[in-house]
Amino acid sequence: MRVVSLVPSTTETLVALGVTPVACTRFCEQHGIPTVGGTKDPHVDEIVALAPDLVVVNDEENRLEDFSALSAAGLTLHSMSPRSVGEVGAAVTELAARLAVVPPSPFPPGEWATFMRGRRQDAHGRVVVLIWRRPWMTMRGDTYGASVLGLLGWENGLVDAAARYPEVTLDRLHALGPDVVLLPDEPYPFAGRHVAEVQAGLPDARVATVDGQDLFWWGIRTPDALDRLARAGW
Repeated sequence: MRVVSLVPSTTETLVALGVTPVACTRFCEQHGIPTVGGTKDPHVDEIVALAPDLVVVNDEENRLEDFSALSAAGLTLHSMSPRSVGEVGAAVTELAARLAVVPPSPFPPGEWATFMRGRRQDAHGRVVVLIWRRPWMTMRGDTYGASVLGLLGWENGLVDAAARYPEVTLDRLHALGPDVVLLPDEPYPFAGRHVAEVQAGLPDARVATVDGQDLFWWGIRTPDALDRLARAGW
């Protein structure tokens, strides 16, 4: 099957399932696979010219106008958009079914819930994840990253924010009293040098960097990502 993936998490998952996409985005980090633009600016004409059997999209990473243009061109689209760890098993299984391949353990029905129970941890405290700088931005509780941390025992500090990815100030976060503040290396490339900046504004919290792909990329990497995050020891 000829597949184009416009979602980095899906591209990684497709390769693991034994289906190498004929094209993907420049953010997918897969050497040797041709790229057709980015997640927000895919080259629709190039994708159509490839005549794929399936184009995999995500309702957060991709734009509605590109989805509509690809659909209008007669291409078959498959949306893969889990919002929580609990939805990942079904999402991978549904994609595998579209590709006529067998999903590996622990993704098939009946296994995923058991897998999740085995990874669930007791409460550790309150966490805030910063996803952008200038302005500071974080994420609400109904996001995949918040679900990952929730499974590992961390309560999201802005679970009921008005926006899914609200702008915040360090003073606002300080008032929330988080136990831990995490700085992932994507979508904003936070690094060790940013820890001191955030720590100055949140002196009572533990501030640490974290692998953004393990926190935000869902799919084939989710089981191992949960194990790595659980071992991080914040």
